[in-house]
Amino acid sequence: MKLLLTLFITFLSTSFFGQKKYPTKDFRNPLDIPTVLAGTFGELRTNHFHAGIDIKTQRKEGLNVYAVGDGYVSRIKVALWGYGKVIYVDHPNGYTSVYAHLSKFGNGIEAYVKKRQYKKENYETGNIFPKKGEIPVKKGQVIAFTGSTGGFVAPHLHYEIRDTKTEKIINPFLFGIKVKDTIAPKIKGLIVYTLTDSSRVNQNTNESLLSFKKIKEHVYTTNRITAKGPIGFGINVYDQLNGAYNKNGVYSIEMKVNGHKVYHHNLETFSFKESKYINLLIDYSHYSTYKKRFQKTHKVKRNQLKIYKNLLNNGVINVKTGFNYRVEIIVSDFAGNTSTLRIPVKGVLSNAIFKQEKDTTAYQISRGEFHKWSKKGITIAFPKNTFYNDLFLDFDVQDSIVKIHEPTVPLNKSYTLTFDVSKYTEKEKSQLYIANINNKKYPSYQNTRKKKDKFYTTTKTLGKYTLATDNQKPVIYLKNFKNESWITKHDKIIVKISDKGTGIKSYRATLDGDWILMEYDLKKKQIVYQFKDKELIGAKHQLKIEVEDNVGNTNILNATFYKKQ
Repeated sequence: MKLLLTLFITFLSTSFFGQKKYPTKDFRNPLDIPTVLAGTFGELRTNHFHAGIDIKTQRKEGLNVYAVGDGYVSRIKVALWGYGKVIYVDHPNGYTSVYAHLSKFGNGIEAYVKKRQYKKENYETGNIFPKKGEIPVKKGQVIAFTGSTGGFVAPHLHYEIRDTKTEKIINPFLFGIKVKDTIAPKIKGLIVYTLTDSSRVNQNTNESLLSFKKIKEHVYTTNRITAKGPIGFGINVYDQLNGAYNKNGVYSIEMKVNGHKVYHHNLETFSFKESKYINLLIDYSHYSTYKKRFQKTHKVKRNQLKIYKNLLNNGVINVKTGFNYRVEIIVSDFAGNTSTLRIPVKGVLSNAIFKQEKDTTAYQISRGEFHKWSKKGITIAFPKNTFYNDLFLDFDVQDSIVKIHEPTVPLNKSYTLTFDVSKYTEKEKSQLYIANINNKKYPSYQNTRKKKDKFYTTTKTLGKYTLATDNQKPVIYLKNFKNESWITKHDKIIVKISDKGTGIKSYRATLDGDWILMEYDLKKKQIVYQFKDKELIGAKHQLKIEVEDNVGNTNILNATFYKKQ
């Protein structure tokens, strides 16, 4: 009787926990157009997973964005980069919906935000947290309009769902959003890795790209490989959905060896704090060099991602001499379309013909220790656990250019790079900045903090750096009217601003001496003021705009125009 009761309870528990965790009928779609995606949840992005879905807006801005359920606005933010204009809505079912890259907010919310912007005299608001229930919303209410704010992005709606308490991000597909998808993922590449010094693949100690061929629809195979010792694989793959050409992320990757599952991960949910470990999921060195992301089907040391399911030996295959292995990597999208890659492996005793040379330099990193070195007026300092693993670091200075290894190693923390600038005059210092020159076409400004004789920056990118000079003022000019002209029929002012050196740090605009809100469009390099924001008095008006770049070069535009209210 006890045994039957135990089995019954076990069955109930298994059935309960096996049910869908998420409500699929609580929320409506945030848009009222057909759902076509430009990006899926969990896609591999630079240093992070994509935290939502990107819904195409038919290349338009200004489409209605609807609250997906009853609730209240819990957070609002306006920023030049990142999510741009974004709104968060908390719902009574324990979830928060997020709507980003908006062009403007809905009635009431827009006025609420503008009031804050005028109070701060700044376009960017930082996080605004209305009181609970201060801005209630109803399911289907227009809360915003689609746009492309937040950097150099095309028009679309970035939509997320989060657990309100934990802020873990959850795949919106799990809440009932339907997207037509009959297309299986595309497998584009495969790498095999030797994971220890004694491992061998095809008599080689190095990682190798493997070719494969199609044997039937969505099923591929490699030629048989010979191996010995612990090995692993990495796969380059993308997914496509009906109605779009975008190369999206896949939902699930699993690997079987002789029919037994040894590796599986899926993109149901993750937290922001673990997203950086994407650099240990992918082959970071290969991506840095070739810009192709291979996802490893084995979990490496210090990878703290929680996306893995029931790993066996962390997905590492320990090949023994005399044994044969049938390896299958199955890639799936959320709709269940799959593609399979088969890899026959034969265990063979082998001495490597090709051996990988080991690195040895004077700069040895022990990941658990603090390290600091100086050379020719340049100092690098690495806190404990900056790196995920121990390594020998390349560090050299030639012709005022510092080389700090290659940008092929992922970093867990930022390190500090310091330049001695005591030899420069005060005027020269005012125009100097630290630049990353990994891209040979142009130097990239690094946030440069200045002390009297020391300039320093913190960064998570290795590679080449130098001191560069920016002595050019930002450029400012009127776009939609000329100085001293009548513009009675105009509903807005458009001014072009740009900076070729370090980029624009800030701008300030006044009309007849009062601060005005000019919205910054990064893509068009322009700021825009809507006349409806301020009642004009008289016909003659003075516009003043001051723009500053990141080293302090400034430029001022003064203009006069005439307009009747």
